[in-house]
Amino acid sequence: MDFLNQSPRSSPMAIVSTAEPAFSTPQYWGDACKHLARKDRVLKRLIPQFGDARLQSRGDAFTTLARSIVGQQISVKAAQSVWERFERLPRSMAPGHVLKLKVDDMRGAGLSARKIEYLVDLALHFDAGVLQVNCWHEMDDDAIIAELVAIRGIGRWTAEMFLIFHLMRPNVLPLDDVGLLNGISKNYFSGDPVSRSDAREVADAWAPFCSVATWYIWRSLDPAPVAY
Repeated sequence: MDFLNQSPRSSPMAIVSTAEPAFSTPQYWGDACKHLARKDRVLKRLIPQFGDARLQSRGDAFTTLARSIVGQQISVKAAQSVWERFERLPRSMAPGHVLKLKVDDMRGAGLSARKIEYLVDLALHFDAGVLQVNCWHEMDDDAIIAELVAIRGIGRWTAEMFLIFHLMRPNVLPLDDVGLLNGISKNYFSGDPVSRSDAREVADAWAPFCSVATWYIWRSLDPAPVAY
């Protein structure tokens, strides 16, 4: 088991977006907000606080997964800083170009030896064409998770973030996410600690839009939009 599965970062688990989103937003978002506001008193209060902001996909699977690896186990601010240095190294953020990078240059960008190994393994999987990238939109969530966790450095949490932020799947409930548990504690249990089963019970009302509810719970902890 990789360390990502053991202790995901606390707080909304993504790198803060410093630029305007480049790609798509979910078509289901409006319907999801209506459903959640009708089913959940907390979300009925939270959703209007964030106006028209919504989930954004950058549209590139490799970049999304690479950013998630860079951001493992460090603060949002530190992750953004490391990513900005790393993304300047290759000619473009493409698997083949990442494989040409020198280890010393990657270390100089602030990447640990383990994260370099993970990024190289990710790039090898994409460059070799062993992933069913073109089929992901037709595959169910569990099948995609099973394929992704075979890559070094990607655990279930990272795969779930990929489902939410890249494929924009509407009903992902990342119960290993400390930020989600903290947000549920704050908004539903007056700050008392919550278990995974507590969180699952709260989320019963969210289906089939658990991803959307999770996004708003994250935002209740940190109003800055996040993206991978």
